[in-house]
Amino acid sequence: MTQIASIDLSQYIGTHIGTVTLVKLLGHGSMGAVFIGYQSTLKRQVAVKILPKSIANSTRAQQMFRDEAETVGILTHPNIVPVYEMGETSDFFFQVMQLVVGNDLRTIIGKLRKHPVPTKRILPLLETIRYITQMLDALGYAHEEGVFHQDIKPANILVDDRFKRPLVADFGIARTVWAEYSSTSTMVGTPTYMSPEQAACATIDGRTDIYSVGVMLMELTAGFLPINKEPIDDVINRKKTEPDSFFTARPSEINPLINSDLEAIIFKAIATHPDNRFADCREFKAALEGYVRHSGLN
Repeated sequence: MTQIASIDLSQYIGTHIGTVTLVKLLGHGSMGAVFIGYQSTLKRQVAVKILPKSIANSTRAQQMFRDEAETVGILTHPNIVPVYEMGETSDFFFQVMQLVVGNDLRTIIGKLRKHPVPTKRILPLLETIRYITQMLDALGYAHEEGVFHQDIKPANILVDDRFKRPLVADFGIARTVWAEYSSTSTMVGTPTYMSPEQAACATIDGRTDIYSVGVMLMELTAGFLPINKEPIDDVINRKKTEPDSFFTARPSEINPLINSDLEAIIFKAIATHPDNRFADCREFKAALEGYVRHSGLN
């Protein structure tokens, strides 16, 4: 299968998509690429995600790309990146979205880890909890609309520079209660952050996203994830067969500032069995807000 890295993406700069002109390549993954576009009618910059037809050689890939736009199109929330338009040209499928001026959390975490002062190598706890609770707001809303993200991880959380507002992005593999392929037992997601039931291709619901948010909460508060360095296939197999052995240390063993109350919240979010996790995002958020109140962080 042709990979996007083998395509000269600069050829698309200057392409007109209705009222939008592609002006700069922002980056690409294994399948799609994102450009900055200029929308002449509203005199604003937008983000444009494209899926070249030369690599979208399966009906499922094309359908998932369309479904992502249609899924996000029905979600209106201040912490979800909105999609304005979708369509196709002779060369690619596209989505026109809000351009978020800022960085993703993966980039932010990476920069912090290089700070010369050890105590500055993780986000302040209150800032971390603020990010997480806003993400839970967005995901809880999506779950109520029948949408489960399935790929929550730092790289898919954008933080805008101006308001420091986290926005959930990349619903490319979101599972909905109405999409035809959602009932198929195909494993999707990022192994480190996916829930055990997701790794096992079992039935999932909103609690799979809660697990992923819990893993992120551990990473943000501890500074890094205490996991074995092993091939992806082994990570997936461990999540399926020995999920309790996935994390090799308690968060408080990495960062002593994580007290027992916060650690209990993390452990509840990443419980192996969904029934032992928070029932929904609202309960998870309430636990974090209660922790902030009782710990005097605010």
